[in-house]
Amino acid sequence: MVAERTAQRVTRRRVRTRANLLDAAFEVFAAKGFGRVSIEEVCEAAGYSRGAFYSNFDSLDELFFALYRQRADLIAEQVADALALDGPALDVPESVDRVTEVLLLDVEWLLVKTDFLVHAARDPAVAQSLLEHRERLRAAIADRLARATGHTALPAVFDGIDGAARAVVAAYDGVTTQLLLDKDVDSARAWLKQLLTALLTDGSGTPE
Repeated sequence: MVAERTAQRVTRRRVRTRANLLDAAFEVFAAKGFGRVSIEEVCEAAGYSRGAFYSNFDSLDELFFALYRQRADLIAEQVADALALDGPALDVPESVDRVTEVLLLDVEWLLVKTDFLVHAARDPAVAQSLLEHRERLRAAIADRLARATGHTALPAVFDGIDGAARAVVAAYDGVTTQLLLDKDVDSARAWLKQLLTALLTDGSGTPE
C-alpha cells in the first residue's frame, strides 16, 4: 500500500510538472517564437531543471507538438460539444452562434499555431501529424452534419458533407489569420458567425 501511494504521488507530480512545462512553453513560444527559444528558457519559465524537462519530453520539438495537440484537441472538443446540443435536428444559425461564442480565439495561441504551421511545412513528419489533427476537427464537424442529414439541406456547391466541413475549417483559418493581424477578437467572432451562416445556408440565415 505504501509503495502504491508513493507511485500515485509520483504520477500526480509528473502530470503536474508536464502541465507546468506546457504552460510555461506556451508563454515563451508566444513571446519569442519557436526557433528562438531554448530548453533552458522553458525550464526557467516553469521553475524546473533540465532533468525535469527530459523526464517529460525528448526534445523541444516534442514539447512544441504536445502544446499544439493540447490546444487543437480543445478546439475540436469545443466544436463537437457546441454542435451536439441540437439533438437530431440542426438549427444552423443557433449552432453557429454557439460555436463562435465558445471557440478559442486567442492571439497568443494563433502566434504559436502559425509558428507550428511554418515548422510543419518544412518537416514532412510534423506536417503529417498536423494534418491528422486537423482531420479530427473536420471529422467532428462532418459527423455532426451527417447526423443532421434530412433536417438541413447544405448548399450544393460543396458536393456533400465533407466539402461543407472543409469549408468551415477554411473559414476558421481565414478569420484567425485576420485576427492575428488586427487583434480584434469581437470582430473576428462576428465575421466568423456571418461567414459560417452564409456557408451553411442559402445566405439568409435559415436552412434551405
